[in-house]
Amino acid sequence: MYRFRQTRAVSTMRANVSIPVVLVHPDGREQAISGRPGQSLMKAAVGAGVDGIAADCGGTLTCATCHVFVGADWLPRLPAVQADEDAMLDMTADPRRPGSRLSCQIVLQPALAGLRVVLPATQY
Repeated sequence: MYRFRQTRAVSTMRANVSIPVVLVHPDGREQAISGRPGQSLMKAAVGAGVDGIAADCGGTLTCATCHVFVGADWLPRLPAVQADEDAMLDMTADPRRPGSRLSCQIVLQPALAGLRVVLPATQY
């Protein structure tokens, strides 16, 4: 019985962890949001009501309307772009550039606490 309670306490502590992220809007305004470990940046942004993330496909990698620009200093902390994401990035409304990522493919984790991304001028 003691072991069960200990496991549950650890699980509860992990559930309370939040990963802070700063989104920079095209007008320069900064919006602080947070998400849970394992949650995509896109879902955290949509949950926070961020205007600049449309997320039309809900994270199924079929629309490119969750496009963001990640600073060069943060890119090494992210997994490499996979083929499906790479193909979708060629279809973004705001031209692709170094640091372009789809926020549905950025999975929040403690190492990304403080991540800053820039939102494009348009998703359509």
